[in-house]
Amino acid sequence: MSRRARQCALAGLLSLAALLAPAVSGAREYLQLFVAEPYLELHTGPGRGYPVFHVVPRDGSVDVLFRRTDWFKVRTERGVEGWASQSDMQKMLLADGSPFHFDLGDRAGFTAHRFELGVFAGAYGGASLVSAYYSLSFNPQLALEVAAGQFLGRFSNGYTGDIGLTHVIAPEARWSPFLMLGLGEVHTEPKATLVQPANRTEPTAYVGGGVRYYLTRRFFLRAEYKAHYVFTKRNQNEEADEWKAGFAFFF
Repeated sequence: MSRRARQCALAGLLSLAALLAPAVSGAREYLQLFVAEPYLELHTGPGRGYPVFHVVPRDGSVDVLFRRTDWFKVRTERGVEGWASQSDMQKMLLADGSPFHFDLGDRAGFTAHRFELGVFAGAYGGASLVSAYYSLSFNPQLALEVAAGQFLGRFSNGYTGDIGLTHVIAPEARWSPFLMLGLGEVHTEPKATLVQPANRTEPTAYVGGGVRYYLTRRFFLRAEYKAHYVFTKRNQNEEADEWKAGFAFFF
């Protein structure tokens, strides 16, 4: 081979190496676990309703790809991917023979977590209310919350939407009081028998407070009160009290 040909071949190998380097460096390392029970059942999806399609025998290994609530997606040595239940994963072993532990949700998670989701029932301005909320925590004491609800009353029906900040006073306590402040909007559809009043959509502001109580795992109770100030186009603004309680979980 001529010197020119060797140089071209070397340049080609270097170019190929440069192309492969990002793929190799970007390869992700997964946690490897070993089956300690007689076998590990793999389901086609994250739930008991999905059928078992593969079994990993004792001493076989799997890589943990990710977790979805109480189910883990894993991959076997032969590349078979499936879902294993939380109860089965608790019986797995690490490479050094120690048990595999993971967060099941506890008081520590209740004190410091990232997200919350919950549903409520209560009253808004004297009307029956059902609502839900989603919370994003910046730290154990401060969170951004978004809430939406529907109220059904004797004289009007409607919808509410809020966004604001929540300050948890004692996040480490089982009973944790909190304060709220934010803005929102209310859409009201009055009921009438003779003359139909126009529907209204009006901005609001609120202040409030409440308390949350840790139950178990990732679940807790939450009760709260909001004083809403409705900025109307009429001569006088209105006020509406909101009381509600319900269940929530953190993750």
